[in-house]
Amino acid sequence: MINFKQTLARNLLSIPGYRTNRKIVVIESDDWGSIRMSSNKAISAFQKAGINLDRDPYSLYDTLESENDLNALFEVLKKFKDKKGNHPVITANTVMANPDFDKIAASNFKEYHYELFTKTYERYYNSSNLSSLWEEGMALNLFKPQFHGREHVNVALWMNALQSQNERIHLAFKYGVFGISDKSDKSNKRNNYMAAFDFNNERELAAVNKIIKDGLSMFESFFGFKSKSIIAPCYVWSSKCESLLNDMGVKALQGISYQSEPTIGKSKYSKKIRYTGQSNKYGQRFLVRNAFFEPTHFNGMNHITDLLNRMDIAFFWNKPLIIGSHRINYMGTLSEKNRSDNLIKLEILLKSILERHPDVEFMSTDCLVDLMLTK
Repeated sequence: MINFKQTLARNLLSIPGYRTNRKIVVIESDDWGSIRMSSNKAISAFQKAGINLDRDPYSLYDTLESENDLNALFEVLKKFKDKKGNHPVITANTVMANPDFDKIAASNFKEYHYELFTKTYERYYNSSNLSSLWEEGMALNLFKPQFHGREHVNVALWMNALQSQNERIHLAFKYGVFGISDKSDKSNKRNNYMAAFDFNNERELAAVNKIIKDGLSMFESFFGFKSKSIIAPCYVWSSKCESLLNDMGVKALQGISYQSEPTIGKSKYSKKIRYTGQSNKYGQRFLVRNAFFEPTHFNGMNHITDLLNRMDIAFFWNKPLIIGSHRINYMGTLSEKNRSDNLIKLEILLKSILERHPDVEFMSTDCLVDLMLTK
């Protein structure tokens, strides 16, 4: 049950920023295209080595999406339409590449190499049909890619660990994994291999900017359009990168209610409060998620009731409902039950949204950005 303090806080957070009389629902989903856990065999090997994965659902359930994952998700989305005939659409925040483990090993861990995410599909599933499924989802307006990063790994941090002969990281590398975490070392808040845009010095910042530029160019070349928005991996990015993002055509920055900003020489991030419609000096808008559908993360929580309450608050204040829902919730390769259970919940959620507010409009992030910029 939501208590008074939670309700008050959610209402207060809804006051500033962009307003619209339209009841807009956006679903932003991160990590598409990125590898995470490679197999259940890898999970067993890590657990045998004493690496505790129990508190990290990504290491237990998240992996590169498969044809079954996309088909099952699309089938649920196609069951529903808003008042204008639009299906719910997943803003698929996409990673364009993954590490090329063979080439990195061949260089004796001295050089970093990457491969396009479609090449990773071929390695994982020996299939080229996934690219066709993306095209189908986009054509039906069920799936709209936006930029999440060139890859979801902090290249400098990860390569340094490999070159330093970190045993845990080398074991993960053996199984084609970089994103494991046993949650045991809480002293360094910035020691996160997943935070791709983090940096510790000016040289690393320059490398991060190059990675962002490369990734956005790859996105445009692959999909045929510029990404209007970006979501930084782990919500970590520097305001120093925003000029480049603006030059590359990015008009909006997705995120949560605060930005984690790296500061050279500090062990913790600076926190900057953000709200939907807020602008930076380049005129880029911040988009803040004000609801979450993450049943794999918080299995015991009644996600549907909580989200519907958040929706009522958002619409009361004339705010768009921006739902955060990571890819992990729809993945079934490591655990088919994870996907099937959560798709049932998604179906109940979408039905409940339409019953509660029949005049909602389903919209992708880039369309919301266009709407915001016309005001």
